[in-house]
Amino acid sequence: MVSKKLIIITAVLAIASLACSVTLNAPTVDVVTGPTVTEDILVESLDTVEATKVELNFGAGQLFLEPGASALIEGTATYNVEELQPEVDSSNERVLISTGDNSFTLDFNSIPNFTIDDIENRWDLQLGEDIIDLVIQSGAYEGDMELGGLALENLTISDGAADVKVTFSEVNPVEMTQLNYDSGASNIELSGLANANFGYMSFDAGLGDYTLDFSGELQQDAIVDVVAGLSNVTIIVPEGTDVVVNIDAGLANVDTSGDWSRSGGNYTMDGEGPTLIINVDIGAGNLELQN
Repeated sequence: MVSKKLIIITAVLAIASLACSVTLNAPTVDVVTGPTVTEDILVESLDTVEATKVELNFGAGQLFLEPGASALIEGTATYNVEELQPEVDSSNERVLISTGDNSFTLDFNSIPNFTIDDIENRWDLQLGEDIIDLVIQSGAYEGDMELGGLALENLTISDGAADVKVTFSEVNPVEMTQLNYDSGASNIELSGLANANFGYMSFDAGLGDYTLDFSGELQQDAIVDVVAGLSNVTIIVPEGTDVVVNIDAGLANVDTSGDWSRSGGNYTMDGEGPTLIINVDIGAGNLELQN
């Protein structure tokens, strides 16, 4: 079920952003739950020479993603609100799977009225061997994604308030041009990032706890830009990696553990193979470098 903590965070942020300029005087709309339905999702590989764009638009709930599909996408969606029935839209080069027109959207016409413990919305999906550009857009949700071994040419993830773990346990067989992650107020753990095989990565976050673990096999020189607000950020780089970390810490505390050399706001560790450059701009909170 949806995490109460995540929903509360989302509600607080929404109310805070509206309070200064908008007075809400709207009727409530009941969200009606029904029997739990489990629906199969199957999308066959598309006939294209380019990377297939796969976009997952997921609202609130639980999202599980892993490799292993014999098709482009296969899996199940489980829900107990009729409006949460997923919609699949497929064209020659793009597949969009989205949560239906649900009643959870805060607008100026109505306010949803429901008990969050009663809502069930869960996607269990597998991706196949096709080369894809993967886009995941979500709100308040819990996610567990194993992306190791998938042929990802680009990866974009954005969420509002989330509790997410993303793992690359195997090397991406194709070069990833960009990995972009944009988060609001979340608890995010990214591990095995060297296996993602990206040339450029951006991580932009607001309030939360974030762990970026660059373990794995670094395949190419890579640049990472990290921007965080009031956050606790942990960056893990294994010993033996050739890495430069440039830090603009603002009011944040910076701690290190392991074999780091420091010169002002620059932290380095000598190693062999490709070079990893990480630029960190953190406004307040805590930043820890580990190896």
